[in-house]
Amino acid sequence: MTAAAEEVRAGARADEEHRSDVCVVGAGPAGLTLALLLLKSGLRVSVVERSRSHQREFRGEILQPGAMTVLDRLGVLAGARARGCHEHDRFRLVEQDRVLLDIDYRALPAPYDHLLSIPQSHLLAELLAHCAEFADFEYVDGCRVNALVRDERGRITGAAADGHVFHSTVVVGADGRFSKVRRLAGIEAGRSEAFDQDVLWFKLTSRTPQVSHDVRVFRSAGTSPVLAYGSWPDRIQVGWTLPHGGYRHVVSEGLGHVKAELAKAVPEYADLIDEQITSLRDLSLLDVFSGRAERWAADGLVLMGDAAHTHSPIGAQGINLSVQDAVVLHPLLVEAVGRGDASAAFLSRFEERRAPDIATMMRLQGMQSKAMLSTGTFATRVRPKLAAVVKHTPIYRKVLRTIAFGNPAIEVADELFTVR
Repeated sequence: MTAAAEEVRAGARADEEHRSDVCVVGAGPAGLTLALLLLKSGLRVSVVERSRSHQREFRGEILQPGAMTVLDRLGVLAGARARGCHEHDRFRLVEQDRVLLDIDYRALPAPYDHLLSIPQSHLLAELLAHCAEFADFEYVDGCRVNALVRDERGRITGAAADGHVFHSTVVVGADGRFSKVRRLAGIEAGRSEAFDQDVLWFKLTSRTPQVSHDVRVFRSAGTSPVLAYGSWPDRIQVGWTLPHGGYRHVVSEGLGHVKAELAKAVPEYADLIDEQITSLRDLSLLDVFSGRAERWAADGLVLMGDAAHTHSPIGAQGINLSVQDAVVLHPLLVEAVGRGDASAAFLSRFEERRAPDIATMMRLQGMQSKAMLSTGTFATRVRPKLAAVVKHTPIYRKVLRTIAFGNPAIEVADELFTVR
């Protein structure tokens, strides 16, 4: 069925109607951060989420300092941290006993001089609790958007979802890299196989309290790199990078082969892998790709987060970029509602302002991917010495700040808040 065929007009097949200034589809970090910003600015906000629970498994858990700064400014970070988290001081690429790359976040100014591993359910629950304090907030979960509502001139004026119609000035697609809203709007995803890899994710339960303050990528001869870091409360998140499409070949050798390869790559976790990975169902395959939607706006609609631009998990940028998207989009939506202009021409200002930042991060992720995956004499012998020298230069500090904070000019427009 085409996107046009799935669109409906208001009231065509709804049991219940809702009205707000902005309807946000997707209650992830991007959608809920935006909702909170808009609520603080006096707007009426509806959030539609297809899942009924935030207690499901999430792979993205790492907060960069940029996201922490925004969430702290909104009064959300402390409560999310109190639900449970782990701090990590460094990102390291290691090969046996050799450190090939060392990115030390302690070089950044306090209090955001670390990475934060926090279950996404903790962050989402805290964001939702803050949103729920506003009378003009409406949250409808367990509800899948299946159509966009258009007026007689074809402008999007809402969304229909499982017996509900949400009328709004603007619909925001914040529903992830496989965005249904984007597809319904007829916008191409712009998928690119820039990273040529997949990631096999799983969690291990540690026998001892987490003591490592590093997010580490392990590399060894003959095996693909493996990412590992401590996850609250006693888990270890592990991601095994594979050549794109290589999963079938790996699993064709059997579970024993998979466990042997992982044990060889991360020998310190070999016993846990042997005991706790008992079936291929214990592993989750993440299709890694990058992408940028062909356009981020239509009349009455704007895309943000992974729905607008998709990234590799390398460098832990997903939540960081999504939260900062919300900060950039917030004043534009306040103005759009205030002046009654939800045209594509006006809403496309979001893409104009944000696209350079996204392009910069795409390039940095490409560099990080090459650093992690490249092999040979230069990668294992020359690069560590070169990296040690560069670490004491302004270039290193600039790159670290960009990875950690993104665009430093992005700041919460709290002058628009009517409630503080």
